[in-house]
Amino acid sequence: MVFIHDTKRTLMMVVDLVNTLPGFDGEDDLQTPHDLARFLETNPYTGVVRVDATEVAEVREVRGRLRELWDVDRVGAVPLVNRMLADGEALPRLVIHDEYDWHIHATSDDSPLATRMMVEAAMAFVDVIRSDEYDRVRICAADDCDSVYIDYSKNGSKRYCDTGNCGNRMNVIAYRARKARESA
Repeated sequence: MVFIHDTKRTLMMVVDLVNTLPGFDGEDDLQTPHDLARFLETNPYTGVVRVDATEVAEVREVRGRLRELWDVDRVGAVPLVNRMLADGEALPRLVIHDEYDWHIHATSDDSPLATRMMVEAAMAFVDVIRSDEYDRVRICAADDCDSVYIDYSKNGSKRYCDTGNCGNRMNVIAYRARKARESA
């Protein structure tokens, strides 16, 4: 699946952010300003970024709302996305900066970081919904993983996340099970 650069970049950020939530491992990977700074190294933002305890708390709060997008289908995502856009007082505008060509920002540069993240995520999911590609919004199929991902493969066959070695681990388990059945 091909999305325009800012949509794909935002979807990747949303996946990274949602995957900081505690999962099966119980670890919350976004607890301190240092954790947020590390997150922003991979997922940079223009505009006002404070990286303080208040901003960490605000970003942590947005994660749950974004995670809900993986618990619904395309139709169920629409009210969630619309609520995020309304709550963020989205007002789309074209901008160009850094190495990026023209793209859309839907909040002001001085809006809180968490609001900008939520609104950008909602705008990216608008593209996913409009392109009828919501079936690519997935949760890892590994038995012991609840990480989320977006399947960008051409044929839409990806089953496992990129956060660990879920695909390899599940393939080894399946291989060992087949060998055990053959030996029996």
